[in-house]
This record gives sequence, C-alpha cells and structure tokens, in this order.
Amino acid sequence: MRNIRNMDVEWGYEGELGPDHWHRLCDWFSTGAKYPYQSPINLSNDLVNGQSANRAIDFCYKTEEFTEKEFKNTFHFVPPNTESYVIFEEEKYYLTDIHFHTPSEHTFDGEHSPLEFHLVHMNNSGENLVVGCLFTITTHDNKFSKKRSTIEWNLETHQQWFDPSIFLPEQKTHFHYLGSLTTPPTKGPVHWFVFDTIQEMDRDFFERIDEGMLKFNNRPVQALNGRKIYFSE
Repeated sequence: MRNIRNMDVEWGYEGELGPDHWHRLCDWFSTGAKYPYQSPINLSNDLVNGQSANRAIDFCYKTEEFTEKEFKNTFHFVPPNTESYVIFEEEKYYLTDIHFHTPSEHTFDGEHSPLEFHLVHMNNSGENLVVGCLFTITTHDNKFSKKRSTIEWNLETHQQWFDPSIFLPEQKTHFHYLGSLTTPPTKGPVHWFVFDTIQEMDRDFFERIDEGMLKFNNRPVQALNGRKIYFSE
C-alpha cells in the first residue's frame, strides 16, 4: 500500500480500481474509509430521524468566473476567486468546485436520478460542506437551455461566468446529514445538503460538459450506520 495522495494514485469505478477497492490503493485512502458515516446514502422521508432543529443554510452566491477542469474522472467548474459562499451555523463555507456524477450518487426511495451535481464548499478550517442537486436530462425548455441560460462561455480559454445559483431549485427543501466525500479519500465529516426537488437540465448543455467523460462515475450507496437524517422545510 502506497503512502501517497489521491492525485498520484490511479482509481476508477470498475474492477480492481473501483469503489470496493479504493481503501486498498494507498494509506490515505485507507484512513478516509475508516470514517463510519460514508456517502452517498439513500434518502427518504421515512428515514428522517433527527430531532427538530434548525438545518437552515443561507446561499450567498454571485456571478463569478469559473474555469473548466477535467480530473478525478469527471468535469469540474472551478472558481479561481471563490467569491460565492454559504452560511451554516454562523460559519462561512466558500464554493471551491462544481462537478457531476452520472447517474446520481444519492437515491430517493432507492431510485437513482440520471444526474447529480455537487457544489463543494470549504471553510477556513478546511472542513467541507457539499450541496447535492439531482436532475433529469431533457430537451424541454429549461433554465439551462441555450436561449435562457445565463452562463457565458469562452470556448477558447475554457472560462465561464455565471451565478452558481442556476444549479439550485426554487424550492429549497432538503435533507441534511453528516457524511464523507464520495471520491477518494472518502474522508469525513462532511455536511451534506441534498435538495429533494429533481430538476431538469438541457440535454445540449449536459452533452457539452459530458463529452469524453465516463459513462458512469457514481459511488454505490453506503450504509447509514445509525446516523441522524434531517429534513428542512
């Protein structure tokens, strides 16, 4: 087992490099896998067992620059200036990355959606908070359609300018739980907020960012291990 970081270790979603073997690929992956509350999980109103508490999250997003990156087996929008952030429990978590998984990693009542976007945040202590948004892929007119989209693309420099709120549903009801990263080193704890609204994404928009990506890159659902699941109205 090699004691090196995950950008130096080849990993994937099939065979001996797949999710069942990540914890064997290096010491760092092995350490992350020992965190008991792994992600993703199945979500359902029947599973909500957290006591009534304030699970509110405040979004302070703005239009900013993003750069296209392809690493860790998927496409990423990376904001070089991290101007957008969320507030949870009076702590600021800055948006550091937006990427997607096909099909969805989280399931609702045991069912996958075709697509899940993760908006990854980090506070000044290096702790993560991730927002999950699930989608179907459609040709119907929606906010990602070319004639409606507010995303500005520069195809030569691989830069975009947009407000990351475009990925959020109008209805902000969500599940909240403590979990982990869903890619190596799968470390935790990570605050997860997963919206229960399944949105629509324009097929042309999705195909633009999906070109050359893996056909599937979702980690299987993990055991709950007795953790608390909250739902916020």
